[in-house]
Amino acid sequence: MAAQIEIKYFNTFILKKTLEPTEEIGGLPAITSDAKPVWNGSFGIPTALGGWPKMGVYAGPGNWTLEEARIQGGYNNTSLGYGAKAYITEEDTFASTKFNSLIYSGIFNSRTGVNKTNQFSVGENITKSVDPANGSVQKLYAEDTNLTIFQELKVSRALIDKDAIYSAEGGGTVTSSEAVIGQVQAYAGNYGISKDPDSFAVYGYRKYFTDKNRNAVLRLSQDGITEISEYGMVSFFRDKFNTIDSPLYGPGLIVGGWDIHNKQYVLSIQDSTPAEPMVYSTLAFDEQVSGFTSFFNYKPSHILSLKNKFYTLHNGSLWQHYSNIEPRNSFYDEEFKSSIVFIFNEEPSLVKSFKTINYEGSNGWMVDYFLSDVTGVDLYNGTPTNYQDSTPLVYSYTEGAYDNYGNEYPDALIPPLNYAGFDRKENKYKANLINNSLPQPGEISYGNAISGIKGYFATVKISTDTKTDLGGAKELFTVSTEIVRSSY
Repeated sequence: MAAQIEIKYFNTFILKKTLEPTEEIGGLPAITSDAKPVWNGSFGIPTALGGWPKMGVYAGPGNWTLEEARIQGGYNNTSLGYGAKAYITEEDTFASTKFNSLIYSGIFNSRTGVNKTNQFSVGENITKSVDPANGSVQKLYAEDTNLTIFQELKVSRALIDKDAIYSAEGGGTVTSSEAVIGQVQAYAGNYGISKDPDSFAVYGYRKYFTDKNRNAVLRLSQDGITEISEYGMVSFFRDKFNTIDSPLYGPGLIVGGWDIHNKQYVLSIQDSTPAEPMVYSTLAFDEQVSGFTSFFNYKPSHILSLKNKFYTLHNGSLWQHYSNIEPRNSFYDEEFKSSIVFIFNEEPSLVKSFKTINYEGSNGWMVDYFLSDVTGVDLYNGTPTNYQDSTPLVYSYTEGAYDNYGNEYPDALIPPLNYAGFDRKENKYKANLINNSLPQPGEISYGNAISGIKGYFATVKISTDTKTDLGGAKELFTVSTEIVRSSY
């Protein structure tokens, strides 16, 4: 009859037998008392157990897994003393979350083969805490011998492998120290990174990020923190950051990255509304003009630059931008149009008529709309009515061409004779503006009976067409208009 005993072990090793089992217990073969084990591992079985045990787990023909509860062990040992146990007893066994603390492990040296990154000695001071009132630590960025710490409400820097000694007058002197993370110094200004570490981007000594809690887009450089969203975009970011989070779907996503190709900080603000996946704003900040220059028609999940190439991730795929293979205005295999929206506001206190629109640049631009300001609001049958002059769409030079019979002019060697939109003269494109407005109170002539549109100022959107050199480059240098004083 085989001897049986309960064994409690933790470190694993393999036990093999040399004789076939002669009896079965519970349908499984068991080691008999005359079986002679042969060890295949670095540990032995205690001799004080009094016979060979039946193993509790059947691990396959002739093999059983044991666990060792002792620290002592050796290669090809035939026995193992009880010794010290391989675990310690803690009074508080509950885990604790240090949301405002940093911890570091042992050293790593690839040249000497030293790797102590899995060692956290409780006998050494290996933690460094920042002010918990500023929220949790969201991101760390190591730069030279400094560590930048981004909390929800504060940005700080910590010395690495050195410390600072301050005199009675407040002056600081850097000195060598055994501390891995030295003195923590906060940057001026009550700015943090909120809970959007994905908005972080770095180029050179400049770091860019957002603080959604303060409706701000920020730049950290050698002169401290600068709120770059104040460069003409205060109201835009205020409105976007206030509506990005949804009480139903949770917080939205803010993704930032550095465009190494155009030397720009690209920021994508994406609402958390799965029913409307196109609700997003992707735009770029350019240091050369100290402002946000462009909006883009792509929604990335991640932004990065590698060497001199700019990439984004979308739906699990990696996409390269500014490629000579793909046509312009093509993002994620979808074609888009380029457009510019601007305001004509010459002599703002004068009521005037805008007669024409002109531009210098490439063929292929059209006018989506030309709108005056709201010139009055009246109640009509209890409904507020806005009075505003507008024009119909102005075709591009190519799309507006037609023959003498009113037919769209086909591509041919003979140039068309008529243009319904822009006409070209001396490489400058010009189009008359046709009024397409409803009558307003007090007007004698209105709509298509007059030339141009009336107002104090006009909002214009000009974009590329869908016919002229698709995917090619389109240049636009200047846009102008001719105005006359309104007399009716």
